[in-house]
Amino acid sequence: MRRLHTALFAFLAALVAPLAHADRQMDPALKEVVAQAIATGECFTDKFDAEVWYKLMEPRLRKQVKDHTERLDILRNVYCEARYNQLPAELVLAVIDIESSFDTWAVSSAGAQGLMQVMPFWPEQLGMKRHQLMKVQPNIRMGCAILRYYYDREKRDVRKALARYNGSVGRRDYPDKVIARWTDKWRA
Repeated sequence: MRRLHTALFAFLAALVAPLAHADRQMDPALKEVVAQAIATGECFTDKFDAEVWYKLMEPRLRKQVKDHTERLDILRNVYCEARYNQLPAELVLAVIDIESSFDTWAVSSAGAQGLMQVMPFWPEQLGMKRHQLMKVQPNIRMGCAILRYYYDREKRDVRKALARYNGSVGRRDYPDKVIARWTDKWRA
């Protein structure tokens, strides 16, 4: 694992300017944040809190994700990555709900992929393979790191961070949809 991390950071150091493809998620400072998120280890959470959260969220996800194992995998990764990035896990669920409707194979017209609709230049720039965006854990890890970066950049303004995440800066439609889903469906 250490060897992989070393190779990943060596690759990052050798990167040239970001691809000119797609405006959203292109901030150069974000590259380091995403790389750090990928290199992060396991989630260290209170097991009781996690169990309570699973029991609250799992029934809400059943209609969209029929497979029990996949449902728990999504919930575990959302819980861990949201906690690591100091984001409300329910907000992350709302983002996924709006972005992909929990379809791990979703691809947008702009080329964003997976549950959190991460742009495909991220894995390529970080020494990963594009197909990894279709996997639950790497997609949620990158998506949460990106969302947290924008949350900090926008001085903890959730609406502005969501607009930046979606590439809709200055418009309210997307942030309003996510916040409505967060408060109506996902808030514990």
